[in-house]
Order: sequence, then structure tokens, then C-alpha cells
Amino acid sequence: MRCLAVCQDELVIRMLDEILLPGFEVEFIVESRPVARRLHDAGVNAAAGDPRRTDTYLKADLSPSTCVIIEDNGRRSLKKILEAVRDAGGTLVYVLGIGTVATARRADELRAEFPDVAYLSMSELFGGPLLTEFARSLTRARVQQYQRYFSDAERVLIMLHNDPDPDAMASGLALRNILRRTKTTAIIGAIQGVTRPENLRMANLLDIHVEPVTPDSVKDYDRLAMVDVQPHYFGGLIDRVDLVIDHHPEQPGYAAVFKDIRADYGSTSTILTEHLRAVDVNISERTATAMLYAIKSDTLFFNRQTNRVDLEAFSYLYPLADAALIRKVEGAEITLERLDYVMKAHTSGTLLEQVFCAFLGASPREDFIPYVADFFLQLEHVKWTVIAGVVNDSMVISVRNLGYTKNAGEFVRRFFADIGSAGGHRAMAKAVIPMHAFRDKFGDVPAEEMSARLQDLVTQFLHEGAAVVEKKRETVRS
Repeated sequence: MRCLAVCQDELVIRMLDEILLPGFEVEFIVESRPVARRLHDAGVNAAAGDPRRTDTYLKADLSPSTCVIIEDNGRRSLKKILEAVRDAGGTLVYVLGIGTVATARRADELRAEFPDVAYLSMSELFGGPLLTEFARSLTRARVQQYQRYFSDAERVLIMLHNDPDPDAMASGLALRNILRRTKTTAIIGAIQGVTRPENLRMANLLDIHVEPVTPDSVKDYDRLAMVDVQPHYFGGLIDRVDLVIDHHPEQPGYAAVFKDIRADYGSTSTILTEHLRAVDVNISERTATAMLYAIKSDTLFFNRQTNRVDLEAFSYLYPLADAALIRKVEGAEITLERLDYVMKAHTSGTLLEQVFCAFLGASPREDFIPYVADFFLQLEHVKWTVIAGVVNDSMVISVRNLGYTKNAGEFVRRFFADIGSAGGHRAMAKAVIPMHAFRDKFGDVPAEEMSARLQDLVTQFLHEGAAVVEKKRETVRS
């Protein structure tokens, strides 16, 4: 997030720099060139310029989504500065009152002439309201921009990943609400439909329709949005999208008009909760229930990849949701079919150095593979699980760990990104590789040796990290 601060007082500049970093990319504009040089030498991003001139802000690459903070020390009129910022395209403008000028009267005077300007006192810098307000304003501006962009489209496709999970379906519902559309004007679609029992149960109980789509049919829609997934997932079939909202690490190789990707969030539904709140959209009980279950599911009830904002979103949604309905959705976890695959993994798997690996062979459904990976991670003395199976002539590999060891996403990218789709977070990751590509790289590995082959790859990955750490220690000791 970018912030442009127009200040003259060095103490205020250093304090703002300390408070706003690292959450914001901060640049200061000061009138004095010697002060700008001194700040620059001290590591503060500062430039000299006349704050009353529009071209000062154009040179600073001011955009409508840039936060602008203007120091008000009471010694000069702010009118010319505010007019210059507005003429340069600034819309998120905050005036920071310093000392005795930070009064309600001063704020009222400014709002009378500049109604879109927010007035803050210096005391508000220390309790967090400034950061919260900036973040909310940036999200509001971002959402309003894509709302306008989608408003004139007759048909919108909100696309989910294959075999959509609760987070994908809930995010689709939430985005449709934000776009103020119905299920006939904004289709929630996926190339492969919902198959996992609890996800089918969620879709049925909450009346969520996920329509089947093909890469060719995507072209029939006026606008394309993706939630909980990015275009690289589809293996080059889709390389352009209008909007991407996702909590997985950002991937290159595609063009998007708008995107909001926050890899440090535990779920995409958390991001969409912030979007809904930023533009004051009413959240229905159905949508709140879906999103609450999604956050709970994607974070394993806050045991995996959880951020403070996930807890805040959960707390906000909880009173709006139907808790009894969530308990009904959760009732579909264990099936005899799933237990069959747990037993297959138990029979064929290997456990070495707290890493459990298993190959399930051919599987009629992809969801059996991550289910087995989650199941065996609960065992005592297991810190990693790597479970593979073959679905529709593709090798699907699910990786789980306890979240405080090496990165699972790095593991799958390290060995499989060059031959298929691979990515994920520190604690969970996935790879999908065409079988011919897998054989070309690793050879025609017999089924009974596949678990051991996976075990070799994980061991190599984990030991490489340990060797690097030990080498650093030896360097420090020497």
C-alpha cells in the first residue's frame, strides 16, 4: 500500500515513517532540499517539492488509490495544497493536525470546503485508528473501482478452481453480493464441479449453484472474475482475467485489470469480508454462514495459516451466521469411501523422520488425496504428510505440515513447477502434473515404489535446508 506524506516537521516525518512502515510504502514531500537530503541520508524516502503545485504530485506518481497525508501545523492555509492534490487525482486525503491546531473546529472548517477530506489529530496515530482507516479507505477505493468496471456487463462469470472447496464457493457468493448481481447475471462456475461430501452438503444446504464451464465458454461472458484461484492454475487455458481475489501466493504469467492478492491471509473469504464491510454491503445470513464456515475450514479452525484479520472477520461474521447450519455441514466429514483410502495409505505408506508419504494409486475423485493428507497429519510423531494419487491421467500431490517447519509451497514448486501446476502456503500445498510429464522427469516409477520416491524428495528438500542453516552457523563460528 502506498502513502504520500506532505510534511515539514522532521519529528513528525520520523514518527510517521516509524508508524506506517512496514505496512505502507511511504514517500515524504518536503519543501526544503537540505531537509530532503538529510532525511534521505538517514534512510527515509523523501523528495523536495512545492506542495502547492500540481506537478509535484504528478512527478510523485500520485494515483487515486494513494493515501495522502498532509501535515497541518496551523501556520499556513491548506487550501492550495489540497487543491493541488485534488487536481493531480488524489482522492484518499487525510489532514493531520499537529499540536493545538488539532481541534474539532479546524476539522469542521476543512470539511465545509473539502467534504471528502478526513481530519485526524496527532493522538490518533498511536492507537491504530490511522492504519485501520487507511486500510479501509484503500479497500473501499479498490472495490468501488472494480464495481464500476463490472457495472455495465450483461453477463459475469465468477470462476472457481476445480472441485471447489468452501472458501471458493463462499467467496463466489460474497463477490456476487458486492457486484450487486443475481445468480442469472453473475454465474458462479467451475470446470470441474463439487465432489467432496461436505462441500456438496454445503452447496445443497446453502443453495449454492456452481455451473459447469469450459475454457471455450469463458469467452461468452462480458467480464471474468476469479476467486480463490489465479489463471496459472488452468495451465495456460486462461491468460487474461478482469478481477482476481485470492489468498494464495501471487503467480506471474497473466494479465488482470484488478487484483487483490494477500498471501498472508488464511482465506479468500477474509479478504471478501473486508471488501463487503468497506462498501457497507449488507451480508445475508446465507452468505455469512458460507463465509464463516469457509474461514473455519481453510484455517483448520485457526490452527493453520491464520492472520489477525481472519479472527476479526470470523468475529464479525459469527453473529450474522446460522451456527446450527454450519454444524449440519460439518456432519459429512467421514465416509466409508474415505476410510478405504486411509487404509490404502496406511498399508502402502512410509514414515521416516516424522514425514509420512503414501501413494494411493488411481482415484475416482481428487478430494480423497487432501483428505488423507490431513488425516495422517493428526498422528503422533508426524510433522509432514505427502500423499499422491492419479486422477484423470494426472498425478495429484497434496502436502501438509504443522506450519512451523519448512515451506510446503516451496517443496512442490522446487520439484514439480517445471512440469505442472504447483503452489501453496507454508503449511499446505498441491501439485498437479500430467502423468507423461511426471514419467519424463522421474522415470516410470512402479506403484509400490512411489511412496519411497516421494520420501526421497522430501528428505532431500528438508536436508538441503538443514545444510544451509548449519553452513551459516559454521560461518558465524569461524
